[in-house]
Amino acid sequence: MASRRATVTLARASAPLTKAAVATPARLQAAVHLSSRQHHTQPTGQHLRPSASALCAGRASSPIVGTSSRRLTPAAAARAYSTDAEGKPHKIWDFEALQKLTTAPHPDITIVDVREPQELQDEGRIPGAINIPVKSAPDSYHITDEEFEDRFGYPRPPHNAEVVFYCRAGVRSRAAAELAKEAGWTKVGEYPGSWLDWAGKGGKIQR
Repeated sequence: MASRRATVTLARASAPLTKAAVATPARLQAAVHLSSRQHHTQPTGQHLRPSASALCAGRASSPIVGTSSRRLTPAAAARAYSTDAEGKPHKIWDFEALQKLTTAPHPDITIVDVREPQELQDEGRIPGAINIPVKSAPDSYHITDEEFEDRFGYPRPPHNAEVVFYCRAGVRSRAAAELAKEAGWTKVGEYPGSWLDWAGKGGKIQR
């Protein structure tokens, strides 16, 4: 009896994988959800964003470490993740630069909060930012201008405008920057510190 069970087990283990068992690339929304969940469950000091390839595959990358046992500083980590899937750099904004923009707005620069509407209601937003939630509305950069305005009630930033993305901790804003580039925006920026950095440093809050 034991020999027969072993034979059946071996046969099942050696059987070829079916089509359904082969992993397929995760869609953006699932990748954002998975990356965000892993980002918030990592130990303190390892809250680093996943690479572009990991976002596309729905997997979070391993924490970045230097050649020694020391971890990279937050600034160095931001520089390491400041390129898109094609290797083109995104403009990286810090607290001081964004604070200056909020006090002296530029007509050709739009700050985009990619969190969900409920998060903005609960916590507020960076002054002047518009809301384009990347998790629940990832198609917002590919629909027509008319559809966008019907959905959100305000016009979408034109393709020649500069857009600066932020979320809560820098994960979803990365995905939004990738989407915007794919849809034709060329002046794309990120605020890696995002809401946690802004609120933690006492930045003004619009409600």
